[in-house]
Amino acid sequence: MKKSVLIGALSFALLSSCVSKKKYVALESDLANTKSALSKTQVEKEELETKVSKIEARVAEYNEKINSLKEINDSQYSSVGDVAVMSNHTKAKMRSTLTRVDPSKLAEAKTLQDSMNLAVSYHLKRSIADENDDVNVDIDKTVVMINISDKLLFNSGSYRVSNKANTILGKLAEVINSEPSMEVMVEGHTDSRTIRTDMFQDNWDLSVKRATSIVRTLQNKYSVDPSKLIAAGRSSFVPLVENDSKENMALNRRTKIVIIPNLDKFFALLEAENL
Repeated sequence: MKKSVLIGALSFALLSSCVSKKKYVALESDLANTKSALSKTQVEKEELETKVSKIEARVAEYNEKINSLKEINDSQYSSVGDVAVMSNHTKAKMRSTLTRVDPSKLAEAKTLQDSMNLAVSYHLKRSIADENDDVNVDIDKTVVMINISDKLLFNSGSYRVSNKANTILGKLAEVINSEPSMEVMVEGHTDSRTIRTDMFQDNWDLSVKRATSIVRTLQNKYSVDPSKLIAAGRSSFVPLVENDSKENMALNRRTKIVIIPNLDKFFALLEAENL
């Protein structure tokens, strides 16, 4: 009897030991699986964080582009009829300028081109103080044409540039130098009176000589790139008015400067003047 009880007790102990070992092994397996799942989840979390970070960076980039586009829209270039291409910001500057223009002259402006001419003329003529009548500014599309009376640029009968020309030529040089791709043609014009001297065979010579004098002054005194300059003489064959009076002949004796500026830079440069 005692022997049977002892055998039973040993059998129960061995069975209990086996069950506990199985549970232990199972728990170890569960733990390993949990650790593996946790490690996998951590990797997935890091991958997701990386993806989220990239998405946030792209969103920030898009927001920056959107804001940039909004800024560009404020200065977006637009074509207005066949007159010019100019930005909204420039248009605003032009409107502001026109509030300071003589009301009687402003009343004569019927088109956008008239308004542009008045605005650019206002700034350019202010830069040469009391000699406004000696400068006429016109715009054809994006080409600015400036007619300057010879009495402002040259002494009578001479092709040498006078000191009175320094202000206007200095301002023009700033405009020309502000735009690397700009080309500038300087045209000399005379009245119909024939000239013949030891230096000048005719009006062709005089008109060319005066044009080259302006070109050399722009290059040597105001550091304008000579590759951007063109000198031309037109003699007396492109008059503004009939050569039938002293006053009209004085109008025809002129230097015409044709420039193709960026109108925004042109306005920005001219508006830097103290108003």
